[in-house]
Amino acid sequence: MPMNDAEGRQFAAYFAAAHGRVRRVAYVICGDWHWAEDLTQTAFIRLAAGWHRVEDHAALDAYVRTCLIRAYLAETRRVWRRREQSWAELPETGADDASEAVTRRLVFERALRRLPPRQRVTLVCRYYQGLDVAQTAAALRCSEGTVKSQTAKGLASLRAVLGTVDLSDPDVPAGGVYSWAI
Repeated sequence: MPMNDAEGRQFAAYFAAAHGRVRRVAYVICGDWHWAEDLTQTAFIRLAAGWHRVEDHAALDAYVRTCLIRAYLAETRRVWRRREQSWAELPETGADDASEAVTRRLVFERALRRLPPRQRVTLVCRYYQGLDVAQTAAALRCSEGTVKSQTAKGLASLRAVLGTVDLSDPDVPAGGVYSWAI
């Protein structure tokens, strides 16, 4: 069902406001800006297709988040996506604090990329977006127990990969949750 003019304006306004946030979350999930742009586009296409079914416009962020996660998980199941992965190399570290902070983030990002897709998405939802267990379960379409186990396994894997790397960052708020949610 095509959008009427009023729906088109509402969608355009939402797209303009949310595109950057959704793209950043997509990048955290997949680790590649080009792939993140594709995932973001897929999420917004799905939103546009279902715009007429959205009754609660306050829930648009959750709807787009779910579209983004499902698009990512579907893409990771493709054979060619599993064979081809691009990784940025760590930059040479300098002595200043800014380069150390960037290096810490890159080390953490590289460790996050080594997790299976489901664990990675679970950790991004729980700690990057600050969702609780129930919201994460709804976004992933799984049980709360699955979210808890995927979170525990993902954190254990991160600890194993990171080993003794010190990721303490004064810019991370108390509780470790970033405030960049969709």
